[in-house]
Amino acid sequence: MMRQLFLFNRPNRFVTGTVGTPGERTFYLQAVEGPRVVSVALEKQQVQILADRLEQLLDEIVERTGTALPASDSDTEALSQPIDEEFRVAAMGLAWDGDAGLIVIEAQAPAEEPEIAEETLLEDVEEGPDALRVLIEPRRARAFIDRARRLVSAGRPPCPLCGQPLAASGHVCARLNGYRRGISLNP
Repeated sequence: MMRQLFLFNRPNRFVTGTVGTPGERTFYLQAVEGPRVVSVALEKQQVQILADRLEQLLDEIVERTGTALPASDSDTEALSQPIDEEFRVAAMGLAWDGDAGLIVIEAQAPAEEPEIAEETLLEDVEEGPDALRVLIEPRRARAFIDRARRLVSAGRPPCPLCGQPLAASGHVCARLNGYRRGISLNP
């Protein structure tokens, strides 16, 4: 199938954001360049992993080059409108373009076969799954990491016993095995 590659080289904005309330949020990666807005949906864990891997890549670049890579100003604005989901992210890739001094981030739609995803990720090919590819400066990557971490931690707090998210409507904790302190089964 013909691949649609959404390419952004140093976009005005590259952020992660959500739509919805905690517990029902949809996470997005969004790239904005002028009037062009591309949004792709992904899971909360994918946002966390992307932030972690970006930080590892930046730390490795600092170690190899000896250059400090501070964050740019934090972007706290809401996602740009319209938020039209192009695809749901199945695979992601990161690379460092040392010649340009840019980080390459690619989010890819599901592939028909895992081998196709591996062959096309971060590659310029005509066939394969759709992809969003963004090239950003290291300082913008640091700002992305900060925003992603704030966004992930802003969700529902975890249960101190089982680690599952606590909901406003209540929580059935597997660790308590149905026991609730102070509640009598006999009236």
